[in-house]
Amino acid sequence: MQKIVKSDAQWREQLSPQEYSVARQKGTERAFTGRYWDHTEFGIYRCVGCGTALFASDTKFDAGCGWPSYFEPIDPKNVREETDTAHGMKRTEVLCNVCDSHLGHVFPDGPPPTGLRYCINSLSLTFEPVKP
Repeated sequence: MQKIVKSDAQWREQLSPQEYSVARQKGTERAFTGRYWDHTEFGIYRCVGCGTALFASDTKFDAGCGWPSYFEPIDPKNVREETDTAHGMKRTEVLCNVCDSHLGHVFPDGPPPTGLRYCINSLSLTFEPVKP
């Protein structure tokens, strides 16, 4: 896997200020405000930073949390998990393994078959429609 490394200036030029805040500074969009939290079109959700395929629409589910939620990534090698102890909590952060963009967090309260909930910021994603 070839890592994508860019300067801060290059990231700021590529991403909107809101995307930059989430993807590069580990921000979080407000619940129920993102472009994909209630999106139901068939296709692939990709990293806003590098275009890596992250999640398929057939793994997306309504978790009621206000962020797009998926029970598994397309390819586990495309995401990386790290311990996040910010804000006095211990959570598992999810990052793009290609460009290190912050995506969101994963929790052990999802549906079968994995029991996982990848809670992802819409601002960390782009969407590619695919005909079923």
